[in-house]
Amino acid sequence: MFRNNTIIGLLTLITILSTAAFVYIFWVWPARGLGPEQPIPFSHNVHSGVKQIQCQYCHPYVAYSNFPGIPPVEKCLHCHNYIIKKHPWIQKEHEYFNTQTSTPWVKVNYVAEHVLFNHQRHINKKVACRECHGQVENLHRLPHKEWRMGECIECHRQKNANLDCWLACHS
Repeated sequence: MFRNNTIIGLLTLITILSTAAFVYIFWVWPARGLGPEQPIPFSHNVHSGVKQIQCQYCHPYVAYSNFPGIPPVEKCLHCHNYIIKKHPWIQKEHEYFNTQTSTPWVKVNYVAEHVLFNHQRHINKKVACRECHGQVENLHRLPHKEWRMGECIECHRQKNANLDCWLACHS
């Protein structure tokens, strides 16, 4: 009797572990590191990788603002009025345009509220976007990223850049 219960318990345990492993490998693992889903599945791989569109074309404010700017609907339609204009996701962009609604993009990069990050300073110093944001041209969906002070300090030390907190970031 004890032997039968042990075998049943062991088979139950194996089944539970196998199911958990299956769910992890085929459902959790592929989504690991991905950021939030966007209202329109935008691929940085297609746009900045395959098509080699420069970052500043879609994020025009980085050169003179503290915020990079999310592209307005008009920017997307500048190309997509002609390129795959009948695709369902492009039709969704047209809906946003026709209703004068901004595309509700979901933010993926975060800095603490007390930090005043200036993209312009980095662009003027010829810091390439990929030095901080990675090789987005290889990604379809950007990962969620919360910037920490240690990352910035390490980079500033490597580049022998300003480390004065109040002049650099907290002003």
